[in-house]
Amino acid sequence: MTLRIGAEEEFHVLDVESGRLVPRARAVLDRLRGPGFTTELQQSVVEANSAVHDTLDALLADLARSRRLLDTAASSLGLVTVAAGTVPLARVSSGNITAGSRFRHMADEYRRVADEQLICSAQVHVDIPDRDTAVRAMCLVAPWLPPLLALSASSPFWLGADTGYASWRTMLWQRWPTAGPPGCYADAAAYDAALEELIRSGVIGDAGMIYHDVRPSAHQRTLELRICDACPRVETVVLVAGLFRALVRDACDRLARGDGGRCDGHHEWLRAATWRAARSGLEGALVDPVTRGAAPAPEVLRGMVARLRPALEASGDWEAVHELLTRALACGSAAHRLRRVAGDEDLLASVDLLVAETRGAAGPRPVAPARPVRAPRPSPIAGGAGA
Repeated sequence: MTLRIGAEEEFHVLDVESGRLVPRARAVLDRLRGPGFTTELQQSVVEANSAVHDTLDALLADLARSRRLLDTAASSLGLVTVAAGTVPLARVSSGNITAGSRFRHMADEYRRVADEQLICSAQVHVDIPDRDTAVRAMCLVAPWLPPLLALSASSPFWLGADTGYASWRTMLWQRWPTAGPPGCYADAAAYDAALEELIRSGVIGDAGMIYHDVRPSAHQRTLELRICDACPRVETVVLVAGLFRALVRDACDRLARGDGGRCDGHHEWLRAATWRAARSGLEGALVDPVTRGAAPAPEVLRGMVARLRPALEASGDWEAVHELLTRALACGSAAHRLRRVAGDEDLLASVDLLVAETRGAAGPRPVAPARPVRAPRPSPIAGGAGA
């Protein structure tokens, strides 16, 4: 059985000279031809949607192509697009909501929460046999999602300040009324009834506003991962996709064998585990899903991969995921890399790093000696993918 995969990536639009977030997504989209790109709630975000793929190699090539297209379109306007949970240099405004009745309603209803939605995520879709299986699988995969968040953590800065978190995007995201762990349901009918109850309450306007960490897609026969930051390095997205596909395959196999287990109904530890991953990234402790105790992030992730090896091998992903994880643990989280560069130079240097990694620069970035004042200079982020 081949469980196909796809991904959605969100990108911030920045001014190429100042490195600051700007509400010019529409201008970038107007330079792109063909499907695959769309708007988001904020005018400073562009979303790219991949095709559906059987292999991680094909997904990687697709995502890299989308990034090149976006970079070319943005560069022609004096802009640049970057993948990260948040960007270092931004300003909150209530006037930058994308046009449309749905987005306008969200802005009016949620006010400051919508205004501060200056965040980007990476979402992964994996094929699922049917909606009942999707709903029941959520409970089995949910304990393993915080380690995926730690892998993706790329948002240490918010409005020009270091938050102390690896994923401040998570802290902002969790203010939405339906964000967080999904809960457990006996079948699709029970899940859909819960959704309808939320909509009737008036707290959300439609099923698209179910912002659980994982959910059955409203429009496709897939299970959708939603916990992760947008990732500067495309390889991180592919690593997360490979691990999530293995989690879904493992859950489906267990359910088919009648080995789904019983949920104890206590999800408090899951919310705590998500907080821990957002705080620490790869550089501190995570909550081990097996013991529910603290353990170093590399230990938790290596144990996760070992546990998932049969599912990874069944999808042909074992070697790729093992290699990508080894590389990710050696490099550390994007949050760690950004914080290190900002500490040695300044926040604009961390923006430069985001741009370079989004464009596909490999290896660690050389760090220049720190200096108290950064002199004006032509920005190295200018020039586009073809420069």
